[in-house]
Amino acid sequence: MNTNARYSKVAMLLHWVIAVAVIVNWRLAENFEHAEGADKFYWIGQHKALGIAILVLSLARLLWRFTKKPPELAAHLAGWEKALAKAIHVIFYVMLIGLPIGGWLASSFAGYGVDMWGMANLPALPVAKNEAMSEQIGETHGLIGKMMLILIVIHVLGALKHTVLDKDGNLFRMLPFGTPKA
Repeated sequence: MNTNARYSKVAMLLHWVIAVAVIVNWRLAENFEHAEGADKFYWIGQHKALGIAILVLSLARLLWRFTKKPPELAAHLAGWEKALAKAIHVIFYVMLIGLPIGGWLASSFAGYGVDMWGMANLPALPVAKNEAMSEQIGETHGLIGKMMLILIVIHVLGALKHTVLDKDGNLFRMLPFGTPKA
């Protein structure tokens, strides 16, 4: 059992890098939606590459979490708060892994791989070209992406609640400074 009230430095680093990458990737998707011509290909290429990077980082974070037990939730939390925190974390992992795979699958059905900023080229997954399927998966990908943004807002509001209202130091479990009181 981890008696430390704070996440490990590796977990913190992965958390914050993934968080920033997700927000940047959302903005890349927005740029794609509003671009025209060759700019559309540029923005979607950036979005796909960062999505795969988020997938790799998320798998690393999940592996780290399985090998390094996270700190226990604070004892003073109500049962519903503990259940909600655990559910949100599970949903985040499902989305952080499922969204990039879904995007890669949609791209693959369109006949495209993923160019990783010129460093590597991930080929299309072995599926038959099917534009209708690509479009359907792409629409679902976008909808789940919007759901993730809502989940991020809930997550941030929860952290602010613990910091501002409860003053329990819960936010400092994921920061290298401050005093977690859990």
